[in-house]
Amino acid sequence: MARSGSAVKGMLTLFNLRSLLHSPLPGLLSQWQWTRAIFPPIAQKNYCTKPTKPIGRYPVPYKKDLPYDIVELMEEMETKSGFLPNVFKVLSHRPAEFRAFFAYYNALMNKETGRLSKADRELIVVATSINNRCLYCVISHGALHRIYSKNPTLADQVSVNYEVAELQARERVMLDFALAISRCDNITEEHFKNLEAHGFDREDAWDIAAIAAFFSLSNRIAHFTDMRPNEEFYSMGRLPREKDVEPKK
Repeated sequence: MARSGSAVKGMLTLFNLRSLLHSPLPGLLSQWQWTRAIFPPIAQKNYCTKPTKPIGRYPVPYKKDLPYDIVELMEEMETKSGFLPNVFKVLSHRPAEFRAFFAYYNALMNKETGRLSKADRELIVVATSINNRCLYCVISHGALHRIYSKNPTLADQVSVNYEVAELQARERVMLDFALAISRCDNITEEHFKNLEAHGFDREDAWDIAAIAAFFSLSNRIAHFTDMRPNEEFYSMGRLPREKDVEPKK
């Protein structure tokens, strides 16, 4: 969803990145705005994970101990989505790394050029994450794929066995390449030829590879921190929203 110029400027201020006028950071919030239709305003500011149910190995800092820019981003994210994804809480343990992580995340996942749709990008994350056995990313990005693709089953199929999933030919070659990157296979010209035969150019190949590589990092951080998915992710996109259901005649 498009954000106003003032909102974009405000987000740049939050991250102290005024010099980066083309920063992709503002897209992080717009990516989650659709969840307001799923989780009503009453859920805002509430955490689904209770203190008796840890979300990871490392303590989540109190808001009063966090830098202002990170607190403001987290609160705005929670307001936009109706809940705060646990990755924000866990990574807030390292504020400098939090900023770097989400800056690159946005550069990859909210890019507006190239032939990869948002659903494509999320499917790459699901396939990469199941290869790396990352519970958090499979669940959370499976939810995002269901939302963007409006397909309630494909991410589940890919998370079990993408080779028998109901994929289009272009999606299959895309995931073949992503998993070759994730496994650190020897990348040859044949990989690029296969992508080109299905409409992807070399810049698209970079996008696919960068997403797979970045989430291989993310998967490993989630592993050692024992990051747990928010309960909200499990039901997202499984049933159509009310406004998407055609009224009975």
